[in-house]
Amino acid sequence: MHLPNIVLINLFYTLMDINLPAIVAEVTAAFARYEAALVNNNVAVLDELFWHSPHTLRYGATENLYGYEAIANFRVNRAAAGLARTLQNTVITTYGDDFATANTEFYRATTAQVGRQSQTWLRTSDGWRVVAAHVSLLAN
Repeated sequence: MHLPNIVLINLFYTLMDINLPAIVAEVTAAFARYEAALVNNNVAVLDELFWHSPHTLRYGATENLYGYEAIANFRVNRAAAGLARTLQNTVITTYGDDFATANTEFYRATTAQVGRQSQTWLRTSDGWRVVAAHVSLLAN
C-alpha cells in the first residue's frame, strides 16, 4: 500500500507529539476530576465530563449505553453506595493536543474482582470530554 507523502508527514508529526507534558497534565487533571466525581457520586460533574453527543458510548460491566442521554440516565439511576475504589496501573497517553486515552485497573473492598476502565478523551470547545468508555471485571 502506498501512502501519499502528506499522510506520511502528518503521521510523523503526530508521532512526535505523543505525551506532550502540558497535555498529559491537562488530561491527568480531567481524569482525576472524573475519578473524584465517580467515587463521590457527583452526577453533575460526571455528566459534564461526558461528551454531550449521540456518538458517545459507554460499555459498562453490566450494560451497553449508546449516546449521552443513555449514559446520563444510567448515572442518575445507579446506586450511590459502594463506589469507593483504589486505582492501580493508570496509564494516560496523549496523541497531539486534542486526543488521549486513560486506562486503569481498580479494586473495591467489597469484591476480589479486578476492574478495568478505559476512556477515550477528546478536547472539545467545552474542555476535555470522555467520548468512549469501557468498564469490565476480570473473572476470579
